[in-house]
Amino acid sequence: MRSRNIRRIAMAALTAAAVVTGTGPAALAGGGRPAKPTVVLIHGAFADSSGWNGVVRRLQHDGYPTVSAANPLRGVAADAASVKALLDSIDGPIVLVGHSYGGMLASRAAAGDPDVKALVYVAAFAPLPGESAGDLAAKFPGSSLGETLRPVQLPDGNEDLYVDPKLFPQQFAADVPKAEAKLMAVSQRPITGAALSEAAAGPQAWQTKPSYFLIAEADRNIPAAAQHFMAARAHGTARSVQGASHAVFVSQPTITAQFIEKAARERG
Repeated sequence: MRSRNIRRIAMAALTAAAVVTGTGPAALAGGGRPAKPTVVLIHGAFADSSGWNGVVRRLQHDGYPTVSAANPLRGVAADAASVKALLDSIDGPIVLVGHSYGGMLASRAAAGDPDVKALVYVAAFAPLPGESAGDLAAKFPGSSLGETLRPVQLPDGNEDLYVDPKLFPQQFAADVPKAEAKLMAVSQRPITGAALSEAAAGPQAWQTKPSYFLIAEADRNIPAAAQHFMAARAHGTARSVQGASHAVFVSQPTITAQFIEKAARERG
């Protein structure tokens, strides 16, 4: 109760500032409600929140409050719970965006949440209960990710998986400028092997909420055929990006932001 009151006070302060300046995440429409939904971004494996920078810049320019979730990359259930806690801290409508493994978390975290008005999958997984990221990536031929992974053994018996930095640009970000892709290879965050093999459980939000799929047609992590399959299964709105790598949100930030804004306008 105390934390809820503190959050209300903080939001009131932000709202007051927005009314005075006309800027900031709580800028209001004439009716006293947020003018636009908050966009929450979830990065996937072998990436970090900085990969969204180009998208965030465009969303904020267009007046969308934006939050980037720090994905623990430890396991589907635990990571989804972390995202859900973040969603619960945000007032008003939300458009939830997941890249890659982040789609596994968005699907679970938003289930039953009335504030989440739409889901956007950016080269991402949209599982049914019982399906893992590994299952979906292997459903159609074309993924070469497994050949590039390098394990690091952890004290608890699990292992962290990294993409070999020498292979990262070609595998993960083939359409990103080479110098930037090399930096991404160094800053990549590992995911546990257990997370990639952990099956989704419980209701999945895409089964009841409007879903949008940005499909990277040259993806070497999640084959484009798998992305099309998931979009069709969800009866989602899909847009293909020809020549786009798994890092489409980095190489094509304008297209990605425009697609997110489409979901926000139609459903937010």
